[in-house]
Amino acid sequence: MIRLGSLAGYPFEGPRLLGGWTPPPVAAVYAIAYKPQPAVKPENYAVIYVGHADDLSAERFPFRHPRSACWVSRAGSKWKVYVCTYEVPGGTRAHRERIARELTAVYRPGCNEQQYDQTWKDEWLIDEYLPGTATAPVTRRDPDQQPGS
Repeated sequence: MIRLGSLAGYPFEGPRLLGGWTPPPVAAVYAIAYKPQPAVKPENYAVIYVGHADDLSAERFPFRHPRSACWVSRAGSKWKVYVCTYEVPGGTRAHRERIARELTAVYRPGCNEQQYDQTWKDEWLIDEYLPGTATAPVTRRDPDQQPGS
């Protein structure tokens, strides 16, 4: 298991060699990676593509995916391309899409055509109340307090 993403990360399975991998028919976020310095740091991987799918078996893996030529070019060989997957527990397509965008913003994978900024705005905080917002904060109590106290 590897961890990708911000904060605690997401528990991706892998990395496993993409060549010869049979993708399961599950919804997941996936990251394509390679080893930039296999002789010096064989445990390090560089993320070169991030995507998500409603069904991994329909993504045309291993090498019929529309971006696979970029992966092979970056890695130097199709036998040096790895895949990591994360099945979001209870996640919807919107959850997978959000995770893929976050990872794309963090890692800026060169084979992704679409890139995202690492922008953060204070008004996105759930427990903050800012003048002009429609509702007050959900709660101001400590986690150990009982409701109504």
